[in-house]
Amino acid sequence: MNQALIEPWKFDNEDVPLRVVPLRPREEVEEFAHDRMLVTIAKSWPWADRISLPFRRRPDRLLHYVLLETRDFRFEKESGWIRFRVMTKVAIVGANGYSGEELCSILARHPRVKIASVTSRQHAGKRVTDVLVRLAGLPGIGSMEFSEAGLENLLGSGAEFVFLALPHGLAAEFAAPLIEAGRKVVDLSADFRLRDAAVFHEFYGNEHGAPDLLAEAVFGIPEIYREQIARARLVASAGCYPTSILLPLVPLLKAGLIKCSTIIASSASGVSGAGRKSEASLMFAECHESLRAYGIPKHRHLSEIEQELSKAANDRVSITFVPHLAPMNRGIHTTIFAAPEEDVDVSLIASCWRAAYEAELFVRLPDSLPDVKNVNYTNFCDIAVRHDARTGRLIILAALDNLVKGAAGQAVQNFNLMAGFPEAEGLL
Repeated sequence: MNQALIEPWKFDNEDVPLRVVPLRPREEVEEFAHDRMLVTIAKSWPWADRISLPFRRRPDRLLHYVLLETRDFRFEKESGWIRFRVMTKVAIVGANGYSGEELCSILARHPRVKIASVTSRQHAGKRVTDVLVRLAGLPGIGSMEFSEAGLENLLGSGAEFVFLALPHGLAAEFAAPLIEAGRKVVDLSADFRLRDAAVFHEFYGNEHGAPDLLAEAVFGIPEIYREQIARARLVASAGCYPTSILLPLVPLLKAGLIKCSTIIASSASGVSGAGRKSEASLMFAECHESLRAYGIPKHRHLSEIEQELSKAANDRVSITFVPHLAPMNRGIHTTIFAAPEEDVDVSLIASCWRAAYEAELFVRLPDSLPDVKNVNYTNFCDIAVRHDARTGRLIILAALDNLVKGAAGQAVQNFNLMAGFPEAEGLL
């Protein structure tokens, strides 16, 4: 049987048609065989050393393709041609936290992603699935080990995008050198969500580690900043509380439908929102059958909430925000109280949301009241409104999963825009 090699017509990050051509005489090759398929790759190609997983062949045909996958490429049969897709390499810094674990789970299933590095200072050298057992069996990550979160390791991995799933205050030390080295960064912490370093110091208690990047960073809610995110080098992916408040309120403030001075938000979060850490207040016996407020009257995420609300209203907006720790593992439920402007009724609120979100895949406007059980483990945010005729106030409700739309899922949604992929890739 004659050997053949796959030769690309072109090479980029889009689907690329390939053809089968005769192998050049004395070409140094590497052969991949498994089950009943054989493919030979010329070693002279710049990407040949990135092929690692086996192919298949049938004895009655030289090359018969089915859906195939390698570490960095994806091959598909389509109308007699071969589609060739370059897999984008990503690194996850701080992968052992709840958000990092969720990020690993989503990206391991992403059809255009290869996870090149996962880091954890605490677990460096350990197999990822020995620590994050739920990831066992997922392609592309099951055999990986945690590495140290050093710049040299991240750059050496070949990752084009780096996700920073670190505690607040630590991401800044990674972002600047990564961007300088030509990488794009999606930060899940609050380090780059604020435009003013003085406000960051006021709410977080320490000086910002990379203040020069604050003006460049894009606030990462795709439904609000889609075009800016697509062009960005650094995206500050919005967190759970801000997303649950901003998605309902930003369109209403832009349209001038509610009175800025009347906004009160009360939110309840699952315990995973506090992160994977050992604290007495987060123990089962302390949280079970308990519901308590915390971080009042000046929760640190209030700073970015008010920043974005003020931008939408084109005026200074200050709100009352009361977060609560709820006895559940995950989920965010937010109730917002606000007075409408004169002659504004609930139908105008609903119409404003439809205009803003009717084409949005991940914002839903159900007739029923939002419930965390309907959004957990998804990238959806459900929003609804009711009018209290006795007081004249609007009661606005939102629910989302704090680890998905409030963290890892939204980060991947931002990444998809930055990489030029379909926005929902890997999220449905």
